[in-house]
Amino acid sequence: MPAATSITPARLSRRIGLPDAPSLIDVRTPEDFAADPRSLPGATRQDFTKVTAWANEFIGRKTVILCQRGLKLSEGTAAWLRHAGVAAETLVGGFEAWRDSGGLLLRPDHLPPHEATGHSLWVTRARPKVDRIACPWLIRRFIDPGAVFLFVAPAETLAVADRFGATPFDVDGTFWSHRGERCTFDVMLEEFGLRSPALDRLALIVRAADTARLDLAPEAAGLLAASLGLSHMYRDDLVQLEAGMGLYDAFYRWARDATAETHNWPAGKAV
Repeated sequence: MPAATSITPARLSRRIGLPDAPSLIDVRTPEDFAADPRSLPGATRQDFTKVTAWANEFIGRKTVILCQRGLKLSEGTAAWLRHAGVAAETLVGGFEAWRDSGGLLLRPDHLPPHEATGHSLWVTRARPKVDRIACPWLIRRFIDPGAVFLFVAPAETLAVADRFGATPFDVDGTFWSHRGERCTFDVMLEEFGLRSPALDRLALIVRAADTARLDLAPEAAGLLAASLGLSHMYRDDLVQLEAGMGLYDAFYRWARDATAETHNWPAGKAV
């Protein structure tokens, strides 16, 4: 049975991708990281020898610390964080246990560089509908929780990307865009190596709604209707994005946990 200050891979996997997921801190040594540079979704790399310098960044946030095997580095780092007032747990068995259990692992090949704030910067066309909300949801929930998104005039997207060092997405002719019948959300799942039954199911719904092929998934019509409704409710794209995060949270939880449930009326006879 794990200690009160630790969490198993199975339990942690149930928290990944949720809005209240803990902050994951990877303190593997450079040698261990170089041997397998994949990371847990949304994890940040930190130097355990400098924990006193960065501990305050995580005050008020639940954290999970992981090293290669869940031993001295994660135990010591988590203990110091708790001393600094941070709610910190260690991942039982560390990176190796997570990998061996089949947990989601993020491929680093196409991760964009982080800006001065320590987070990635992305840019896309203004007035988002489906893909341009779905992709930011995926990025913030599984890749970089603090990612920054710029919504700009379509004609200026690439120029803004160049001048501000942002990564363009859902823009024709760029790396992060539609490929054949697949939308940008599909491409991000493939390139980052984020494959799970729930994400695959959600991807089909997003693709169907984004490419006007509503026959692909019965839920696509509902996602499209909600997305268009949000775009008419909010003139501010960032406010719309925040509202859309909850929409995709709900679709993801359905795709992961509730596809077998039904809701019928009447519920039963009154006594």
